[in-house]
Formats: sequence, C-alpha cells, structure tokens
Amino acid sequence: MPNTTRTLPDFSIETGIANGSKLLIAGVDEVGRGTLAGPVMAAAAILPDPVPEEYRLIINDSKALSAPQRERAYVWLVDWCVSYGVGASTAAEIDSIGIVPATKQAMSRAIASLEPQPDHLIIDAVDLEAITIPQTSIIKADSRSQSVAAASIIAKVTRDRLMAEVFDSEYPGYGFAAHKGYGTAIHMSALQKLGASPIHRRSFKPVKDVLDVNR
Repeated sequence: MPNTTRTLPDFSIETGIANGSKLLIAGVDEVGRGTLAGPVMAAAAILPDPVPEEYRLIINDSKALSAPQRERAYVWLVDWCVSYGVGASTAAEIDSIGIVPATKQAMSRAIASLEPQPDHLIIDAVDLEAITIPQTSIIKADSRSQSVAAASIIAKVTRDRLMAEVFDSEYPGYGFAAHKGYGTAIHMSALQKLGASPIHRRSFKPVKDVLDVNR
C-alpha cells in the first residue's frame, strides 16, 4: 500500500521551474544501485500535466508501492507520458567504472532516449555534469515530484521484469525472480554454492568475498 503517513508527490516543483512557460520537464531516477547482480537501471519521464486525481495514490516513490500497484502505474504511465526513456549500465560496466559513474551513465542513456528532448531535468540526488540540459537535483525527489516518481516506477518495473523474465531463466538457481539481485539470505546461499554468474557485480564486497573464498 502507498505510504499514507507522508505527503504524496505533487507537481509543484515542475510548476515552479516552468514559471508559466511550456517547458518540457523530465524527472529522472534510478533503481538497483545496491544490488549484487544485474544492471543499475534509470528512467526519465516527461509528464504532460499534474497526475489526475484517480491515479495520484499510485504515482509515488516506487519503494512505497506494492508490486501490483507499480505494474498498474507503469501500464498507465507509458501511455500517458509525453515521452519516457530507460537506460542501464551492466554489471561489467559497474565493475569497470564504479557504481556512481555507472548510475550517471544509465541516467544519461535514459535522457538521451527521450523524444522530444526535455528543457529541464529534475533528478533524484544526482548531478549530471556531462549533461548540458539545465537540471535541478533534489534529495528524495521521488517522494516529492510526480515526474521523478514516474521515472522511479518505470525504472523499477523495467528492471524487475528483466531480472524475473530474462535473467532468472538464463541463470537458474540464484532466485533472481524473487530477490531481483539484492543480497538476501537465499541469494547469498546460492552465490556460495554456484559461484558468480555473468551478471554478478564482482567489485561488490559480498560477491568478491565469495569469489575469494572459492579460489
């Protein structure tokens, strides 16, 4: 259920940035930074207007929603958005350049896939120095801005589907459909038994420790 103890995201940040103009404003967010396997996934979303009242309860930080609520929100959002884009950095890229640069890379890829391109970005707690589009970075933006909440949902559903529908069958035994790559007890047990798969992040300490023990 949505977290009703907090105020739901609204459109006030977007309205303030636009200041009466017709700026296209994209919310940007990521998921999967802390997982041990799979990509870090980012999404960017341009909303046409404030979210209609009938959908307000399910356009929230994706962590505050149940899986069925996220799926319902996703199906509606991808049809309603002016534009949305998804980008990812693979486990190999994370190992090569580090999680923070890889997260920024995934965000940049999501933004690049938007058509039309936005006039301004609202980003959840990240500054994208390589992007020339004007941007506003806000801590916990996914719980304050409807555009960023929308990006959070799109990124989460896209990544969850990838882990459950693709990687779970490609690399059986790890339980990716259940834990999506997070370091649960079941995941750690499988990692110790099976070793690392091609989508495990070898630079992350829990994975590295298992690899070191198994050498």
